[in-house]
Amino acid sequence: MAELSRRKMLLSGGALGALGVMGMAVPAQARTAPWAWAPSGSMAGTGVGADPRWVWDEEADPVVAALFERGQVPEVNRLLWDWNRNDQPLPDGLPADLRDFIERNRQLPSWADRRKLETAAEFNKSRGLYLNLLNGVGGGMLSTAIPKEARSVYYSAGGADMEDRVAKTSILGFAVGALNAYRPDGTCMVNSVKTRLVHAAVRHLLPQSPHWSGDIPISQEDILVTWHTLPTYAMRKMLEWKVPMSAADRDAYLHVWQVTAHMLGVRDEYIPATWAAANAQSDQVLPPNMGPTPEGVELTDILLGQLAEQTSPGGISRPLVNALARFLVDEQVAEWDQIPREPFWEGTIRTVWPILVRFREGLIPLPLVPEIAWTVDEALRQYILFFLTKGQETKIVIPTGNRPN
Repeated sequence: MAELSRRKMLLSGGALGALGVMGMAVPAQARTAPWAWAPSGSMAGTGVGADPRWVWDEEADPVVAALFERGQVPEVNRLLWDWNRNDQPLPDGLPADLRDFIERNRQLPSWADRRKLETAAEFNKSRGLYLNLLNGVGGGMLSTAIPKEARSVYYSAGGADMEDRVAKTSILGFAVGALNAYRPDGTCMVNSVKTRLVHAAVRHLLPQSPHWSGDIPISQEDILVTWHTLPTYAMRKMLEWKVPMSAADRDAYLHVWQVTAHMLGVRDEYIPATWAAANAQSDQVLPPNMGPTPEGVELTDILLGQLAEQTSPGGISRPLVNALARFLVDEQVAEWDQIPREPFWEGTIRTVWPILVRFREGLIPLPLVPEIAWTVDEALRQYILFFLTKGQETKIVIPTGNRPN
């Protein structure tokens, strides 16, 4: 912990405001109540009722552990480097157990609806501005206020180079939001499976770190908690902002994330089947898993610094970035993350944002506007990846160790 900034380790002592959409009132503690979310509301429609806190990935974990025992991880990373497209055959030379695992788990679930996935692609095209802000900045700020996630990021290999860590996370996020996400020429199936292997590697490696204490990381509940900081949080915020959305668009947006959860190894009995079920599950698992940590405060500072540097190389925009982050999350999370207050910019954003939403939504029905909006959003995504990777090719790879320091 010595490397953590003393300034950032001081947790705010002022009164914490009431939470808005998340519904929390006190700093988080580990959930102690029995798992009560009904599997009847899941994509499976039924389930054994096992508490997801104590469920990990019974398929991926032994395969990845065997790769480490055999010393094959570096060679596997080399072989999978150029495996990118959903329809691309696996390279020759992979260990048989890994090849079998990937071939089984690169397939869409039987309940995947191609029509909904295409509708979701069109929804992403017209709503990219909101989704990029909410899934990127907003979701990032929520994730640093999840103690288990903040600590697992900080002490795993990714914590030593946050630009690289964010770039690799963005690869999956951008793949989910791409127009061809689950089409043959897309990359979401590949990057989901690669991320699942990364999760298994972190579960194998992080308990060996002298800085890690507690349960095995990235349980099924941990993935669900993070999942709710993405689609569930984003949909709630867009409804709060009065963004016009049809029922079909809302259902399609949920569906692309349902499929992604399955591809990441979440059991179907835990994947919410409807928005009502998703909101109910979020209200159960998110509040008790959130709170402040020194690691989360440090990561927040790094992430906001990166965002400011992306938008203004001289760092001039950091006050605006702070204000935007505080606008996207509620007062409690902003205090936990110790996001500095920026009264002028906070007031400006609160005033201007509803006007911007109304203006933008008035333009969306016009010819070519969704295509133009998508082009601008895609250019921004590519710029962010270029900035984070410093122009070097970056892909999701299995880590070979923990944070070295």
